[in-house]
Amino acid sequence: MLEKRSFSLSGHRTSVALEPDFWEVLGHIAQQEEVALSTLVTRIDAGRGEVQPLASALRVFALKAK
Repeated sequence: MLEKRSFSLSGHRTSVALEPDFWEVLGHIAQQEEVALSTLVTRIDAGRGEVQPLASALRVFALKAK
């Protein structure tokens, strides 16, 4: 089951649906870096290519961090 979360990225509201395990890893990374999850998502969003969907970029980031 996908879990949807909403963020404000570049002044626009967007929702991202990921599996709970990915949200858990991303939340853990944000906690380790002492930043809000939204800050981490914003950073990942800024570093992704225009053709890569945000959900894919978040999954890849989480997998590489593991």
